[in-house]
Amino acid sequence: MDTAILPSTFLLTLLLSVGLFFFIRASTKDRTEMAQLVSEQDEAVLMSQLKEYFRSRSYRVAAVDREQNQVTFEGNVRPSWFLAIFLTLLAATGIVCLSLVASLFFSSLSTLVLAMVLLSPLSGLFYWKKSGRLEKVSLKVETTQSEQTSSSKVTVVAHRDELSELQRTLQLKPGK
Repeated sequence: MDTAILPSTFLLTLLLSVGLFFFIRASTKDRTEMAQLVSEQDEAVLMSQLKEYFRSRSYRVAAVDREQNQVTFEGNVRPSWFLAIFLTLLAATGIVCLSLVASLFFSSLSTLVLAMVLLSPLSGLFYWKKSGRLEKVSLKVETTQSEQTSSSKVTVVAHRDELSELQRTLQLKPGK
């Protein structure tokens, strides 16, 4: 094999392994965002819909601040079996690729290098331990008056997936 091909292949495989490492680490990152959503419904009706929505998603009311009209919900987020298995398979594939290229450099250690694939379940375990956590959602509902109609503005602090599902389910429009 050409002498320039093997080192460049090893370098590219090593860079891909670093990217895989950061991808696995980012799978547990907190993605909490704040959004302002607008509804044409009355504040009382909207608040009851919001409570029912979060109750159906296994959240419970943790705190209520009546002066600021703010409610905080809590719920346990369970890790995804699919993502744990997927990350384990990705790690196994990445380690096999790195091991194959490394075994070309270190042929005497080829079985030991290929045995590194046994470390791949650690990525699924890492995801499983870090992603199961208590999630908090904070809501603040305000009534906004315009000349023709009255609408409600909801300020929500939650995980970005929860925000998009809330917006889709209750047909809320993005606020300004």
